[in-house]
Amino acid sequence: MYFAALLARTEDGWVASDTELDDVETLSDLADLAREASPDEDTVLVLIEQEDAWFGVVRVDGEDDPRIYVSDAAAAARSSYGEILLTDELLGREPGDDDVLDALDLDGTEDGDADDDEDAADGGDAAAGAAGAGEAVPHGPVGDAEVLDDLGLSEKELRSMSGDAVGEIAEALGASEVLETVR
Repeated sequence: MYFAALLARTEDGWVASDTELDDVETLSDLADLAREASPDEDTVLVLIEQEDAWFGVVRVDGEDDPRIYVSDAAAAARSSYGEILLTDELLGREPGDDDVLDALDLDGTEDGDADDDEDAADGGDAAAGAAGAGEAVPHGPVGDAEVLDDLGLSEKELRSMSGDAVGEIAEALGASEVLETVR
């Protein structure tokens, strides 16, 4: 179970809206969704929490690149929503390193059709590759821990959050009442 909300900072204060991430496949999609929540290019925060296992903050300021903080990269990597946030750049990897060979058809057949034995071997290799990729994801926080500093929430406070982190963040920002309207 996850919870995701958008908090848009306006001249009148924070405005909250809940959001479904089912149609969001990339960080760009998520940033576009955030930008749609604030046509005046105000600061928009996307707050995501997955079963108290991890939380993420994505900050979008106008057309600037999103700033991201994830409380536990290893836990987030096991979530389809977390995978959206865990970009190669955030994890310190070269873009596409793991995907180049996966995209090629190397089974030796003209049409890419392999017999059952080769399919089983490919599945085993894919599982080993996925396990290797999971090991490359660090346990603990990744990203910009200063993402909320100028809004009144320090890096130290952000790193120490657990449990209902989204609620704690909203409270620190003075947005807990508007967040509760969408929970």
